[in-house]
Amino acid sequence: MRAPVLNLLIASLAGANLAGTSLAQAQTAAPAPQTAAVSPDAIKQREQELEAARARQKSAEEAQAKLKAEITALGQDRTQLNQQLIDTAANVRSVETKIDEAETRLKTLNGREQQMRSSLDSRRADIVEVLAALQRAGRRTPPALLVRPEDALQSLRTAMLLGAVVPELRGRAEKIAGELGELVALRKNIASERDQLAADRDKVRSDQTRLTALIDERQRQQAAREKDLDAESSRAIALSRQVGDLQGLITKMEQDLQSAAKAAEKAAEAARQAEAKAAANAAASAKSGPAAFKDRSRTTPAIAFASAKGLLPLPVNGNKIRDFGGSDGVGGVQKGISLATKPGSQVTTPCDGWVVYAGPFRSYGQLLILNAGGGYHVLIAGMERISVNIGQFVLTGEPVATMGSTSQVASILATNASQPVLYVEFRKDGTPIDPGPWWAANEGEKVRG
Repeated sequence: MRAPVLNLLIASLAGANLAGTSLAQAQTAAPAPQTAAVSPDAIKQREQELEAARARQKSAEEAQAKLKAEITALGQDRTQLNQQLIDTAANVRSVETKIDEAETRLKTLNGREQQMRSSLDSRRADIVEVLAALQRAGRRTPPALLVRPEDALQSLRTAMLLGAVVPELRGRAEKIAGELGELVALRKNIASERDQLAADRDKVRSDQTRLTALIDERQRQQAAREKDLDAESSRAIALSRQVGDLQGLITKMEQDLQSAAKAAEKAAEAARQAEAKAAANAAASAKSGPAAFKDRSRTTPAIAFASAKGLLPLPVNGNKIRDFGGSDGVGGVQKGISLATKPGSQVTTPCDGWVVYAGPFRSYGQLLILNAGGGYHVLIAGMERISVNIGQFVLTGEPVATMGSTSQVASILATNASQPVLYVEFRKDGTPIDPGPWWAANEGEKVRG
């Protein structure tokens, strides 16, 4: 009866690797071994690690060559390029979400492990005592009952004593073994979560590499079509310094900048067409609206912005820290929403629209303004880097920017200046409006370009 309990406890203890708690502590401590020279096994392990690194490098080079060939094969096919951009950006954001969830689970598991270790460490003496007692009982040789009466009497007394002691030891040992077994299982869960997290991080790095290459190709094609992009961009930044507020910036861009003015004209024309179509057949338009987002070749919004309520995805993965209409922290009212994000998060467009401004603006950091048609504008601020140009038409879910490692917006827009924060604002005819009705309630309702 004693041996199984002792074996269970020792096995659990060995599996948990509880620092400083072992069977040897119940006896005498063994002297610490002296530092030895590098063993052949260590040398072999280093050689294997070097070979693995070479294999990874070769695999990365092959992947780069394959990606380059795929992009070359796309050629000038804008529809296929859009498809690749939107799908890859969606994959990146999906894996970003998985990484966030895994990190949260790991934090919980690590906290539980620390609690269990602290509990076991505080009862180290009790564990050593139980181990020693069980081992001594296990080594005791049963007396020969039929040799002498005195032996029989001693056996009876020993049995009576063990009958009182062993149940208590057994109970204590089983409790400790149960806790150690739980710790072993917990560590296996942690190891599994860490392996999955590492795999997800590798995948997101691969997808980000692919996304960067696709964005570069998109912008290269855009530059080929628009010969004066650099000059227009420089002029836009110069004009932005002449205005003091967002509405002034929108008006200035759409009046004075050629590419932004063209974008505004296209947005107005698209809005008129959408309104005419809706007036002619409102029911059919509403029914076919979400399906229209699947057309990657479109050059105008899939549906009128006003009809897109409940369909649009948030432009970045993050937690909402300020909502429309709430306090802005300095006695005013919040005109948009603020989302706390992870460093380097991918930013995608929440809607179809034309870029009327892309660049730095006052306390907003990098600012992107989209004309969504029908008098609606979408403003996105706080990114570190923008990857689209003024005048460009972008689809819902298309990658347009990346977050930095710290907040790029003024403290008025962020509750934690050390954390990246994305600010999003919707405007109708120049007036900020509540974007809440436009956001999709869940993943199944979101559209992706």
